Parts: sequence; C-alpha cells; structure tokens
Amino acid sequence: MSNPEIIQLPAGRKVYFASDFHLGTPSSEQSLTRERAIVAWLNEIRPDAEMIFLVGDVFDFWFEYKRSIPKGFIRLQGKLAELTDAGIRIVLFTGNHDMWMDSYFTQEMGIPVYRNPQSYIIGDKRFYVGHGDGLGPGDYTYKKLKRVFESGLARRLFRYLHPDMGIGIAQAWSRRSRISNQSKGEEHFLGEDREWLMLYSREVEAREHHDFYVFGHRHLPLDLAVSPISRYLNLGEWVNAKTYAVFDGADLQLKTWGK
Repeated sequence: MSNPEIIQLPAGRKVYFASDFHLGTPSSEQSLTRERAIVAWLNEIRPDAEMIFLVGDVFDFWFEYKRSIPKGFIRLQGKLAELTDAGIRIVLFTGNHDMWMDSYFTQEMGIPVYRNPQSYIIGDKRFYVGHGDGLGPGDYTYKKLKRVFESGLARRLFRYLHPDMGIGIAQAWSRRSRISNQSKGEEHFLGEDREWLMLYSREVEAREHHDFYVFGHRHLPLDLAVSPISRYLNLGEWVNAKTYAVFDGADLQLKTWGK
C-alpha cells in the first residue's frame, strides 16, 4: 500500500465527507432542489472547513467530451470553484455513476480526482477513503462490467456519439438506477457479516491499520466497529437522507443536514 498523504488540521478546523448526491436524477426539478440544498450545506460548513471529500456519485451520470460536459449543475460547480479559490481543499472520487470523469475538475478548479481508495493521515488519525463500488467479496458481474466501462476503449467508443445522443441515452438509463427508484427507507442493513464494505474494511485492516474507513455507494448511513480501534462509516446519500460525516481532529461523526 502506498504511503498515506499527511494532512495537517489546524485547531478549530474540520474535514467533511459526503457522497452520492446523484445530481441529474430522478428529474431535473428534483435534482435542482437537491443541488440548492448541497450548495446551502457547503455555505454552512465553509467557515470551519479545512478540507472536503466528495466520495463518488456526485452526478448520476458524467462524461467529458473534449469540448463539452453535461449541461446543468452550474450552481455546484460555481460553489466548488469559489471554495477552492478561497483556499479550501476539495478532493473528488469517482463512483460507479460518474466513473467517466477526466481532467475537467482538476483543470478548472484544482480538484484532484481519484478512481481508487486512498489513505490519509489527518491530524493523528489514519483514514481509508473511497466510493466503495466493486470492493469486497461477490458482485462479480458488476466487477467485470466495471473493467469494461473503465477501459479507454469504452470511452473512445462513447465519444463517437454526439453529446445530445450520448448524454440523452445515459440520462434515460440513469432513470432506471437503484437510487432513482428508491423509496425512503428502502435500503436495509444486511448484518456485519454480509455488508461487503464492512468485510472489505476488515480485509484492509488485517494488512494495515486505519482508524476510519469511509465509503459511499451503499446509500445507507452506517457507523460500525471494524476492530476495537477502527470504524467503518458509510456516508449514506442525498436523494432522501442528506447525510454526511465530519472530523473535528478527534472523532468522526455522521450527521444529517438540516437536523
């Protein structure tokens, strides 16, 4: 495992984690309402935010053509640019819905984009952060499909489609996704021995200790003990729950925005 990045956390400053905004679904109107809520949350945390991790599936679909990107989401993009210009560091992970991110956010806003989990030392705590798709046991069909979609060939073939056609097809497909058709409370905890990201966290912990394992993807806020000295937190989602996590230098806690 590579050496973790070391991040200093000044007194009174915090690190925030959120994932699974799924902007663009299930309708433009609902997505816009959610986007405004996300921007309001970012405004709320700005005074003490040292760093913000956006841990995948920020968009329900994303593809970067050479000279165009999906229409919309300008409020979020403008706010992210404003925050990075103000010196707040933002890190972005791809998820299974927005895996086709490329260089746009890095070039335009200075936001690094990661496709695989990363290790960090924040203050004196070790973090392991990633979206979570394709990790842990099982789900072999998806893992094979992910390798195909992440290939350079798949991107090149999709780029041959006119943006109106390519993005239109993807948006129609996203309306069939799990989060688009999920009623509030539909996700259920499977038990510690069946939650695949919990099992994956245990595998990593057996090789190298981390205090916190932070993932998205599951759409269910969770805070579970991986070992007596490490925890797994799932960030939930923003279509229904609007949950996130905050690290104050001592502890990592799940919170619900607006409560």
